[in-house]
Amino acid sequence: MPEQAKKHTLDILAEKVFGSILVVFSLLITLIITGAALARYVFKFNFVGYDEFVVILAFWFYFTGAAYGAYNNSHVSADLVDAYAPEGTGKRVLHVARWFLTSAACGLFVYYGFNYIKFSFMGPLGNFQFQPKSMTWRIPHWVAHAGIFFGLILMEVYFLRNLAQSVKALYRGDKA
Repeated sequence: MPEQAKKHTLDILAEKVFGSILVVFSLLITLIITGAALARYVFKFNFVGYDEFVVILAFWFYFTGAAYGAYNNSHVSADLVDAYAPEGTGKRVLHVARWFLTSAACGLFVYYGFNYIKFSFMGPLGNFQFQPKSMTWRIPHWVAHAGIFFGLILMEVYFLRNLAQSVKALYRGDKA
């Protein structure tokens, strides 16, 4: 996002929500793993099933972080176009193509993510029976899969925003 632009209330809210989720979940993951290690090696107690909680938190942490990266336009990418292409229409066209392809690929993953969470929520028979669950604590898989779907939807929203901004820059002749 451009620094000179005034932040919208939703942007401020998004930053607070993303930041809160990332900080809280990273601390929880660290505390759970540290607690399990202390329990096992110091107190000779095996906390069975702690990994199920860590996996759920890790899914939410990872995909929230990916959505936050998409929001900030700081996700992993090879910005060779930005580094080597000269300013002009060609660079702006490449930006539009980049965001179009990124949005299309993410849209495909949103579609697959929807089917993934639908399967884990409704079960293999589609009647909410036999939902896949974790082995020890019997936590439904859709709890972790919701983090994937949530992150993918937010990434798609921000990639589409970047596509719209790049199309606007192309037509206006703004700097890419």
